Amino acid sequence: MSNPYTDTASPNRESYDRDHVSTRIIQEYVPGRQVTIAHIIANPDKPLCQRVGLSEAEAIGIMTVTPGESAIIAGDLALKAADVEIGFLDRFSGTLVVNGRLASVQAALEAANSGLAHILGFYPAPITRT
Repeated sequence: MSNPYTDTASPNRESYDRDHVSTRIIQEYVPGRQVTIAHIIANPDKPLCQRVGLSEAEAIGIMTVTPGESAIIAGDLALKAADVEIGFLDRFSGTLVVNGRLASVQAALEAANSGLAHILGFYPAPITRT
């Protein structure tokens, strides 16, 4: 059975291919040293709080960072900057959830975001809010 992809009009195809080898470059995005999400949920509903593992909260702050271990540093910066509690911290996924009063959660995320940027050279994320 003949190969439909060979060029029968060009008998020197193999020598041409060996002489004119092209390089194919594949680029991939590899996240590193960045805050990927920084979001504040003001006045979350009680069912949402319960699903996140909180009894109640005036506000919830969510951050994800890469590498994941940096969530520990982000949590430290957040706790030192404002009166918040850590609701969840996972060093494998890089997830940090803090809760407290709205102004405190805002201050905590700002401190963690800017601290990671200025101290460790991270790319910060804009802090969004719902």
